[in-house]
Amino acid sequence: MLLTLDVGNTNIHLGVFAGRGDHARLVRDWRMRTEPRMTADELALTIRGLLGADIEQVTAVAALSTVPSLLREMRVMLPKYFGAGPHVLLEPGVRTGVPLLVDNPKEVGTDRVANALAAHHIYGTACVVVDFGTTTLVDAVSAKGEFLGGAIAPGIDLAVEALAARTVTLRKVELLPPRSVVGKNTIEALQSGILYGFAGQVDGLVGRVRAEVPGFDAADVTVVASGFLAPLVFDECSTLTVHHPYLTLDGLRLVYEKQRAKGL
Repeated sequence: MLLTLDVGNTNIHLGVFAGRGDHARLVRDWRMRTEPRMTADELALTIRGLLGADIEQVTAVAALSTVPSLLREMRVMLPKYFGAGPHVLLEPGVRTGVPLLVDNPKEVGTDRVANALAAHHIYGTACVVVDFGTTTLVDAVSAKGEFLGGAIAPGIDLAVEALAARTVTLRKVELLPPRSVVGKNTIEALQSGILYGFAGQVDGLVGRVRAEVPGFDAADVTVVASGFLAPLVFDECSTLTVHHPYLTLDGLRLVYEKQRAKGL
């Protein structure tokens, strides 16, 4: 089985895939809190604890990290705890088959590259990928699988934490849809502003992408939602067409399969 690791700024998403190609399926997945100061030993111990007996079935690892300190630790962890390989650590310079049509390809986060690869492979159309994480990413992927660029906005959790930290009279609230967009109390007003405000932001950005990028106004363009906060606002957005909860992990799997097919 293939272990995939998506190390983000807020969460680490782990998944185990059985099979390859069209027969691949996600068997299990977990999320854990990201701690940027974790060592390779601590990271490995936590991962092995989550996997339990399944660790014996893992034959390879595909991973990425948008946290530089943990990327460094994963370079140590993989050969130390998971043998000599075959492993793939997705970082700048690793060939994915995704053309990066931007000013500086090295600036593109590897999670965005994995998302672009998976979205094009799965849906086969031009795609707008909306990744709800620490930041909200809205990326355009052409019908040829090219990464065209995108928009980066503060994520929902960042906004909520900033609001709670800077506004004395407000507190963190459970993010549920309120009874009405017009809140009748402070909690409902916050829920309305956060949920519907972010939904409006996403719909606005997706709408601009579809209006301004050539070919993206077609009816067959897929707008994919992913990321750990996607379930929170998916139903509130009018532009999202499909929810893929492990898009980045699927992208890592595809990168691994491409690398193995080339004998790398």
